[in-house]
Amino acid sequence: MEIRRLGTSDLHVSVIGLGTWAMGNDFFGFGEDDQAIAAIRSALDNGVTLIDTAPAYGAGHAEEIVGEAIHGRRDSVVVATKVGIHRTGQAFVRNLKPEAVVQEIEDSLTRLQTDVIDLYQIHWPDPNTPLDDTLNALEKVHTAGKFRYLGVSNFDIELIEQVRRRIPVVSVQPHFSFLERKSADGIIPYCMEHSIGVIGYGSLAGGLLTGKFREIPEFIEGDRRHRFYRYFEPETWDRVQKVLDVMRSIAADRGVPVAHVAIQWSVRQNGITSALVGARTPEQSAANAAAGEWRLEKRESGLLEEAYNVHIIRKEKTDL
Repeated sequence: MEIRRLGTSDLHVSVIGLGTWAMGNDFFGFGEDDQAIAAIRSALDNGVTLIDTAPAYGAGHAEEIVGEAIHGRRDSVVVATKVGIHRTGQAFVRNLKPEAVVQEIEDSLTRLQTDVIDLYQIHWPDPNTPLDDTLNALEKVHTAGKFRYLGVSNFDIELIEQVRRRIPVVSVQPHFSFLERKSADGIIPYCMEHSIGVIGYGSLAGGLLTGKFREIPEFIEGDRRHRFYRYFEPETWDRVQKVLDVMRSIAADRGVPVAHVAIQWSVRQNGITSALVGARTPEQSAANAAAGEWRLEKRESGLLEEAYNVHIIRKEKTDL
């Protein structure tokens, strides 16, 4: 597994990281906790060093799973979690008030069974709380040794600049995949200019880029990924399938899963430090990690870009 330095920090992370949203059992359907723990340990066994989680994933449940899985292996893991969203029923509520920040990090440390968080990320902006108030609280918990480095997620450049005037930002976590590239137009070039690491989430578009869905799926109760990943919609489905046909062809020629092609595309993009990929089972973790063992050829990348331009970009412009 290739290892890369995260921004200007002394954290070194695997190019494929493990995302744990699905382990919260509140958005991607339900899974067995024992399987989730085994999936995390399998990822570590196969070279993954970055584990990304958040209190919002199952109201802390995903953090508890991570804490159990890394027990006894803490020194080999870069633990990344977040602050600023809590669950109220089905709702994700943004809250970056100072008192919430102070309480959240204590709760996260307990659930993760650690005394320090390697990468603490502001999950989403909170329009109801002045950012300076949040930063005051973060400075205090950082001085207290509760986390090592600060990152942000889902922030625009203006907000990143505001944070950087107070606290160094070593990473940004945007939504980024073969299908979702908005951050490549602004955030990622900005991060490259300022030596900030980029951790892309949604690398497999909620499982769509695994190629396993030939028809629009009817998700079981509790699985709401289609509300977040827009390409599950009927108006985009056929176009995405045409792109996936190209991915399937490349994967067949290589003798690898389709997911490998999508992951490879992400980790080879300029400015990307690590691509987060979810897994529910140890087999999935091992398979995803293996995507870091080969590289797309220039010809293959060209075929993918041609398919994207024809079926996604041109069609979207035509629809306008």
